[in-house]
Amino acid sequence: MSTRYEATVTAPVNIAVIKYWGKRDSALILPTNSSLSVTLSQDHLSTRTSIRASADFGKDRLWLNGVEEDIAASKRLINSITTARKLRAALEQKLLAEGAAAETVVPLSKWSLHVCSENNFPTAAGLASSASGYAALVKALGVLFDLPQSTSDLSRVARVGSGSACRSMFGGFVAWQAGVSDDGHDSFAVQVADRQHWPELQALILVASDKKKAISSTAGMQTTVETSELFAERVRSVVPKRMEAMQRAISERDFGTFAEITMRDSNQFHAVCLDTYPPISYMNDISRSIVSLVHAFNAARGRVVAAYTYDAGPNAVIYALKDDMRDLVELFTYCFPREESTLPDAFYPDSFGIFDSANQVGQRLTRPEVAQLAEAAGKFPAGSVRRIIHTEVGDGPRVLAVSESLLDDAGMPKRAKE
Repeated sequence: MSTRYEATVTAPVNIAVIKYWGKRDSALILPTNSSLSVTLSQDHLSTRTSIRASADFGKDRLWLNGVEEDIAASKRLINSITTARKLRAALEQKLLAEGAAAETVVPLSKWSLHVCSENNFPTAAGLASSASGYAALVKALGVLFDLPQSTSDLSRVARVGSGSACRSMFGGFVAWQAGVSDDGHDSFAVQVADRQHWPELQALILVASDKKKAISSTAGMQTTVETSELFAERVRSVVPKRMEAMQRAISERDFGTFAEITMRDSNQFHAVCLDTYPPISYMNDISRSIVSLVHAFNAARGRVVAAYTYDAGPNAVIYALKDDMRDLVELFTYCFPREESTLPDAFYPDSFGIFDSANQVGQRLTRPEVAQLAEAAGKFPAGSVRRIIHTEVGDGPRVLAVSESLLDDAGMPKRAKE
């Protein structure tokens, strides 16, 4: 049986607490400012990617969620694959120059690839699908090509596919250093702290829409750079101070500071979008209602115990410590009830055992002060929040066994769609 040259990995979603928005070089995807994110658990949100290289494949092919896509239509995808191939070609040349027998150096850099990728969450709905997707792609290429580069080095390869993907190359808390060089060699991701550093930190994702957003991040940020006066002030003076303060808060596990900076930076990001001309609005009425409810919850507790953040979409990510999550889950599932057609465990998969049974989802308010707040806020129309995902800080990309491949023996998708 011939050797199969293949790699399968999963990669995580990351949610920024200091936002990346704006490029100083669109081709290399060099950001105008540094950013910082939290990597979320792959047990709840991930992209799985399998890549096989074969001399028998006639061309590169790509399948996303079972549907074949035109790989040539994505310049960023081509850039990532081409960059990885160059690294592999350099490795092959180095091995030959060091005296390796030619028959032992497999010319993977010259072979065509079959790439199959699947998300377990909605694509392009404000849940950082491009970040996990390109991180999975680059990690799989790194494993397939046996590349010697460090994770930070490979994050540069992920960056040319999707900027925020460089942060999904690590677990825990991750900074993307903007850099100043024109060639982008100093623009890469580094891990600020690993997942074990702050295991009490958890997150709720409230999906207010699982539809593709009307204005892509790429188009939106370019317009912002060109037209927003507020954006220039953010880049020049606000973000550098927040990056320092946020890294200090993470180091000290200071949730109050972490939460306030997270919310302020989310607010400013969306203010910059509104300052863009024409204005861009990614949040909707439900998004803004969640913001108000978080502030009301914090006021009722007398301190900041929950923080919201929104990327380029209407879906909220709520950070809180484990001990405060029960109250938040009960509050949000009560105020934003599921549609009757949605099963309780589909609306809120209770991975952390918040409820005794699925039938309690949206029905139970344990603490009187939470019940009082819920009654004051009232119930929103059923289905306003389509589902709630409860997760925690997670690890970086995982390499899976051959049995976990998305490709069959012929190198075709196991779950292809017509």
